Amino acid sequence: MKRVELSFAGLKIGFCDRERAIHQIGEFAEKGTWHPIVVFGPEGCGKTSWLRQAVELLKELGFSVIYFNPMRKEFLAEVGIKSIEEEVSELLRRASSVNALAGFIGYLIDFAKEAIKLGKKKLAIIVDDAFQYVGDREAAFFVKGMLEIIEHPPGDYEKVVAIAATSEGSSRWEIGRHRWAEIMPMWNMSRKGLEELYEKLPSPKPDFENAWRLTGGNPEMLARLYQANWDVEVVVKRLIRAKKLKDLVKWRQRLKEIIEDPDSLFEKDFPEEFKDELIARNLIVYDMYDRDPVFWVDEPPPERDLELGIGREVAWQTPLHREAVKKAME
Repeated sequence: MKRVELSFAGLKIGFCDRERAIHQIGEFAEKGTWHPIVVFGPEGCGKTSWLRQAVELLKELGFSVIYFNPMRKEFLAEVGIKSIEEEVSELLRRASSVNALAGFIGYLIDFAKEAIKLGKKKLAIIVDDAFQYVGDREAAFFVKGMLEIIEHPPGDYEKVVAIAATSEGSSRWEIGRHRWAEIMPMWNMSRKGLEELYEKLPSPKPDFENAWRLTGGNPEMLARLYQANWDVEVVVKRLIRAKKLKDLVKWRQRLKEIIEDPDSLFEKDFPEEFKDELIARNLIVYDMYDRDPVFWVDEPPPERDLELGIGREVAWQTPLHREAVKKAME
């Protein structure tokens, strides 16, 4: 398999780690996905890198691929049908902003149907981090559209692979409520995987143990630390500003409890508004899945690791997110 080259902290680095996740793409390709696969997980945990590598693997396995990532302004249709590829290029040219581009998400279903009508037997539809721009209902109906292609195609096909990725947010709950998809979590990189990535960064750099303790395996947080010359205070202050964490100070006592043990959010009778704010700001992952690997993309996190902010049912997206909340309260 050709390894894609990815931009990481201003460097060009080949895709690394996530061996089990890549093997899972091969399994999806072999059987097709009977329901769309919706993958959720912490911001910056590596979903986009995995999906870009998945696109490469699926092409090697003979799939026509439609790939959409509004954040990166990438709208790709490699289906061997000139009319579709030209229309995708025109849509991309017309998009004046990320939000405008995200508005074209509905076209993906039309393109997929047209490709099957015109005889494409193996088709992959990959959507990356588009749901935050279109709202929960629209995200759910898009997933239903992918399911309709699988169950009621406009023509004969051999296999369809349909995957969408999202950060924790609230779209996961809306999609899951309708049971139109197989929802699978993906966690931050393993210790071994993060160390492999860390070794590619130039020196000087801190001891790896310190990088692991701060990031919990999250590659985006590793990149932020590197770009800030490993100044933790700078990264924390940027998180406070970006996520408007000072607005959470009204929940001070409850925040102290989940900083100490995130499972208190699951076990105690806290207001729904409090939980919803933490989820909406992508600070925590709520209702963690059973750690049996069958339920996860790639390797699951440990059952419980309070040093990294991981509980059985609730986890901070990274230790730096927890640190930012703690600092905001000061």
